[in-house]
This record gives sequence, C-alpha cells and structure tokens, in this order.
Amino acid sequence: MSALTATDAALPWAGRIRLSPGLILAGLFVAAVVVAALVPQLLAPHDPLEIGTEGAFLPPGGSHLLGTDESGRDVLSRMVYGARPSLVMGLGATAIAITGGTLLGLIAGLGSRLTESIVMRLIDVVLSIPELLLALVVITLAGAGSTNAIFAVAFAGIPSYARIVRAQTHIVRRSTFVEAAAGLGIRRSTVIWRHVLPNAIRPVLVLSTIGVGSAISAGAALSFLGLGAEPPAAEWGDMLSNGLQYISNDWFLVAVPSVTITLTVLSITVLGRELRRRSEGRTA
Repeated sequence: MSALTATDAALPWAGRIRLSPGLILAGLFVAAVVVAALVPQLLAPHDPLEIGTEGAFLPPGGSHLLGTDESGRDVLSRMVYGARPSLVMGLGATAIAITGGTLLGLIAGLGSRLTESIVMRLIDVVLSIPELLLALVVITLAGAGSTNAIFAVAFAGIPSYARIVRAQTHIVRRSTFVEAAAGLGIRRSTVIWRHVLPNAIRPVLVLSTIGVGSAISAGAALSFLGLGAEPPAAEWGDMLSNGLQYISNDWFLVAVPSVTITLTVLSITVLGRELRRRSEGRTA
C-alpha cells in the first residue's frame, strides 16, 4: 500500500477536503473582510473621519499605507470601516429577499392554479426589469439612505428566490413522505412547516451565498450614485464616486475601492459556487 493510500485509509475524509489555492485565497479574503466589519479598530490605523493634518493626496507609504484622500483622511482606515456597511447591505438584502421569495414561492406552489398563475405572472413582470434598475426605481420612490437601499436591493432579488422555492415546492409536495404525513391526518400547516418548507428552502440557502456578493455589488452601485450611505460615512461605493472626481490628482483613490469591491464579490461568489457544488454532490 502506497503512502497516499495509507493516508486515505487512515483519514477517509481526506479525499473530500481538497481545497484549491483559489478557494483558500477566497476564504482568507472573506475572513479578512468579516474581521474588518466586526472589529475594524484592530485593522484601521486611524480614525476614518479624521481630517489629516499631514496633507491631502499623500502617496502610499509611511503612516498611511494606502495614502490619503482629498481631505487628508487615511484611505486604509476608510476601506476597513467601509466593510461593515457593505456586509450589512449584502447580508440584510439577501435575508429579506429570501424571506419574501420563500413566502411568495410557497403561496404559488401550494395555492390553487389561479393563485399560482397570478403570483407567477407578477414575478415574470418584475423579472423582466433588470435588478439594478428596479432597485433604482424603488429607492427613488422611498428616498436615499442605507436602510432604503437595503430594501431596494432586497425587493429586486425577491422574484429569483420565489421561482426557485415555487419549483422546489412542486417537487416536495408530491414526495412520498409528504403524502404519508397528509394520509396520517397531520394538519396541513404542520406538514408545510415541518416537511415542505425545510426541503423547499434548502437550495435557496445555498444559492444565497452567491446572492450576498450580488447584493454587495448592487449596494455599492447605489452608493456610487449617491443613493446609499450619507457622506462622510466610509462606504466603498461612495469612496469610489468621490475618487473619480480627483482621479487626475490620485488614481489610487479609484483603484483601491474598485479592487476591494471586485475581490469581495469574486471571493464570495467562489465560496458560494463551491458550496453549491458540494451540496449537489459534484466533484471539482
């Protein structure tokens, strides 16, 4: 028996836990973003709102590793503190979208044909509108602000989750264990809560990891347009928007937030796709 075979025999799970370098890097980057969101003071060397006395548009180096912006504020500190509103946007919008999508999906999947037809036609109409455009319409009607931006992004994501839950509900409601539970006289609400809902929402929870990245990207776009967090709060999209005004003075003010947003969304998407692959039992 070779050394590799002996190791696999001693550790039966060794063959299943083979992480690619890209997956490891994505996990480390997401972990860093989470730490920055939870305890930013550990990573930020300065106050993100403190106007620096050393000058504006300082190049990276010294006490300002990523330089300073037009007001002399430390760019690194603002990037670190900007992780929290971005994660709140992604997680909050995704949670609201899953809740609303699950409710609509269950109504369509368990209701009468007329009810299903009405709900699905409404969902089809909403799906025909690009999500970012729909979020812009919602936030224009509700007003700018971080909270309204979260609900706007969530509203745009509800139809996608609703379609998935509706399709899964149709599959689960015809399953043997659901029919057996109904045949035993168990109340319909109990069957839905204990059997239909957990099985219908399972694939949605896996796909939601990818949805978090999309929500962060949409939230940054709204902030870039001035419809998200109010300045001078540190937020990646707003920092990117402000940096464009001074790109001739310091291109770094645009590069840093844009690269951070891209890497965050990409890393979360990579982890979400890997989670989806493993949940479906597929190999790399």
